[in-house]
Amino acid sequence: MTQPMQTAGEEDYVKNMVALVTEIARALVDSPDSVSVEAIQDGDGTVLRLRVAASDIGKVIGKQGRTARSLRTILAAASMKLRHRFSLDIVEEEGSQGA
Repeated sequence: MTQPMQTAGEEDYVKNMVALVTEIARALVDSPDSVSVEAIQDGDGTVLRLRVAASDIGKVIGKQGRTARSLRTILAAASMKLRHRFSLDIVEEEGSQGA
């Protein structure tokens, strides 16, 4: 009986989550200008694709994946509050390979 809502409010919290992940990632890396986050609708949720420079990939993943796990925990907490599923993909920015 309930239909999924695609409202302006939903777009707002997706933008807010993109901004949150962007700011956290920029604080962690050495090249904050290379950080970008893209929101991709995926069925009933949203995938946030975080792109960072090749030299910074380890900083956003952390030792044994702890930093990445923490970012995903923040997204999971927001997902419960907003009743919208968020997931995080961390990808290395293309063309950033060291010589």
